[in-house]
Amino acid sequence: MALRVLLALSWLGAAAKRPNVGGQAVIEGVMMRNGERVAVAVRQMGNGEIVTRELLPFQVWHKLSKIPFVRGVYNLFDILILGIKALNLSANLALSEQEEQFGPLEFTLTLILSLGIAIGGFFILPLWLTNLFASHSSGILFAFVEGVIRTAIFLLYLWGITLLKDIRRVLEYHGAEHKSIYAYENQEELTPENAKKYTTLHPRCGTSFLLMVAVISILVFSLVGNPPLLWKILSRLLLLPVVAGVSYEALMFSGRHADSPWLRPLIAPGLWLQRLTTREPDESQLEVALAALKTVL
Repeated sequence: MALRVLLALSWLGAAAKRPNVGGQAVIEGVMMRNGERVAVAVRQMGNGEIVTRELLPFQVWHKLSKIPFVRGVYNLFDILILGIKALNLSANLALSEQEEQFGPLEFTLTLILSLGIAIGGFFILPLWLTNLFASHSSGILFAFVEGVIRTAIFLLYLWGITLLKDIRRVLEYHGAEHKSIYAYENQEELTPENAKKYTTLHPRCGTSFLLMVAVISILVFSLVGNPPLLWKILSRLLLLPVVAGVSYEALMFSGRHADSPWLRPLIAPGLWLQRLTTREPDESQLEVALAALKTVL
């Protein structure tokens, strides 16, 4: 389930000068989004054909998506909902099965379970481990140790899923998504030949965002000090939207200024980390990513 959250965030590899386009790797395919247009393209396992379907984005309280810092939390929730829908749809399309969408109850339970595992695994668990070994340290030191443990768990998680054979295909489609968006950003004809020359590493990828969350959470949580464990848990939950909002704005800023010499060293760790979450795609995978991109354009 935590993988659903990671995949749902991967669409953040988006555009800079042209209208924003983002993407997400799904099962044997790619989801692309351009404003309110969302499409999933999948290569079916049986006949090898590429099929596309459009999805509706989360449209409740849409004005919140325009407010700085608040839009980070809103957009992430929107991305997570779309991501789960896209993964479900892509699995059905890839297997040429009937397109059965989650019912309201099943979808809600999946969303809650995904969020619970993500928050529990990447926020509560590091906090609990830190409290075991550094419970009497200063607030700044406690937050630093907690951040190091959180980052270590995140890196181990990423490394672990790359060992799964089926996940490798998803990572290749993640690379295809990034290459396709680069071709779009550079105003090239959207062909596999043009897209394949670009790197699979993108400064506005969700992987970079998650690394920013780990770093920024150290700064934000250090303001709480070192109260009893229950208060620390509550503070993490309450401050999580703040961390997400600040991290989102930082990601958008880095994407707009990725070529800046002073910002490049700060972006580099997120790009390095994407070597775990992306793989070089073949031309057939680029065709799928470009089919989704062309649909939303």
